[in-house]
Amino acid sequence: MLSLREVHAYYGHVHALMGIDLDVKEKEIVCLLGANGAGKSTTLKSVIGLVDGLRGEIRVCGRSVAGWPPSKVVALGIALVPEGRGIFPDLTVAENLMMGAYAQKDRRFYSNDEAYVFSIFPVLKERLRQLGGTLSGGEQQMLAIGRALMSHAHVLMMDEPSMGLAPIMREEIFRTITTINQRGTSILLVEQNAVLALSVAQRGYVMETGRIVISGPTAALTANSEISKAYLGKG
Repeated sequence: MLSLREVHAYYGHVHALMGIDLDVKEKEIVCLLGANGAGKSTTLKSVIGLVDGLRGEIRVCGRSVAGWPPSKVVALGIALVPEGRGIFPDLTVAENLMMGAYAQKDRRFYSNDEAYVFSIFPVLKERLRQLGGTLSGGEQQMLAIGRALMSHAHVLMMDEPSMGLAPIMREEIFRTITTINQRGTSILLVEQNAVLALSVAQRGYVMETGRIVISGPTAALTANSEISKAYLGKG
């Protein structure tokens, strides 16, 4: 569903990604762990077309997309839930959801996608006329995920979905991530809460200063003493 090979990214003279190799298979959750500044968000932005200085191969659903504009990448079936949610605070919930479907050429999907979002987040249907900026933090995160799903995405990239949420809401969001995956969507998850990320993912990658330093099944990563000490508070 998603494949990166020898991907390098640059911000001017800054070499942000240094030869990233990464895969997300069909109906799989993959987590991407690492300290702040390791390059996790840059990896997601590179896939979606938000980084100009790129080298290497990025394939989405079998198509090479390196250098494509974001709208064209999204139309292939991949969407990004950005760090900080990125909702439109002055638009209603309904309008935010509508913006998520902007790249969809086949409008027949719209009603089905909207019904799918409401089946996962019933509260959004209750808040349709409410401005996005007046929602609670948890509801805004639901809206950000729902907006991404409105693009009819087969692959969902999520950047820090638990950030700023209370523990109860954080657990609810992660239950939702599992539900979305069980319904057939592949997920690439960037998350500072490594315990939560490893609990829902099948495989994981660990980044340091723009490089993948270790990867494997989440059980193996959890059992790794260095990973446990650095990210799980053990050891």
